[in-house]
Amino acid sequence: MHRICCIALLSLVCSPSVFGQQGVLKPIEDRADLPRVLLIGDSISMGYTVPTRKLLADKANVHRIPANGGPTTRGLANIDKWLGDGDWDLIHFNWGIHDLKHQADGTRQVEPAAYEKNLRALVAKLKATGAKLVWASTTPIPKGKLNPDRTFGDETHYNEIAARVMTELDVPINDLHGYIMPRFDELHRPQDLHYTSAGSDFLAERVADVIEQRLSE
Repeated sequence: MHRICCIALLSLVCSPSVFGQQGVLKPIEDRADLPRVLLIGDSISMGYTVPTRKLLADKANVHRIPANGGPTTRGLANIDKWLGDGDWDLIHFNWGIHDLKHQADGTRQVEPAAYEKNLRALVAKLKATGAKLVWASTTPIPKGKLNPDRTFGDETHYNEIAARVMTELDVPINDLHGYIMPRFDELHRPQDLHYTSAGSDFLAERVADVIEQRLSE
């Protein structure tokens, strides 16, 4: 029985529908005639990476960081490595869902003031590459108990902070939160902030559209 439960848990943790399609973290080979795009984000972005690549086939080389982007603290610790030589035409990025996660002492993993400070430092790093930038707003937190614990509606506060930063720093915003909200109950997994395959495909449509439009500017 214990073995069966472990297998079931492993299947859930490794499920492509929860943490992105199989192979999502594998590097891709560029086509020299296409622009280079980098996706930075957590497991939500891992879910929409592969369908975004498919939608932008023959239009862009869509890379992603080889990891879950986690909170902004992880971003700051790894951003230089993730950017590599900085030869990017466009960077589509997000941090937030991990930042607002509850800690055992009741604090957030990254409190709002630190979140804003970290975002400003990260945007400075991204701008230094010379790439076009797009910030993606953090997608909704569902009601009910989650593990790790998060609070319904917290993402709205963190999105407000991010929107203020991005507006001030002249970074366009892809409002994934507003985009998915009308269909959130339909497309997210029960008691989970992650999405079904259909939900990730739906997000990918928006991400691909925004990237294509931004590349053409």
